[in-house]
Amino acid sequence: MNEKTEKLYEYNFEEYLDNAEAIEIFLQDAFETNDSGYIENSIGVVTKSKGMADIARKTGLSREQLYKSLSQKGNPTLKTFLSVLSSVGFEITPQRRME
Repeated sequence: MNEKTEKLYEYNFEEYLDNAEAIEIFLQDAFETNDSGYIENSIGVVTKSKGMADIARKTGLSREQLYKSLSQKGNPTLKTFLSVLSSVGFEITPQRRME
């Protein structure tokens, strides 16, 4: 049996997150998964697209701490999470779930 294989390429989301609307859509998609690791990683991608050094300066956190906290296996504190979101121009607003 001869199987055809397809090459997969990594997609660099960072270069396409160049405006507030693109970032908003990207984050909304991440939050819809309800997967904390995926959300944290997505916020890390947004942070990298905005410049990790700049975000570190704005939040008062080190770049290393941001990289570690916002990785797929990271576990940022709520304070870190909110600081990073705020520094890229976003906030979390609670909404009641429609059942």
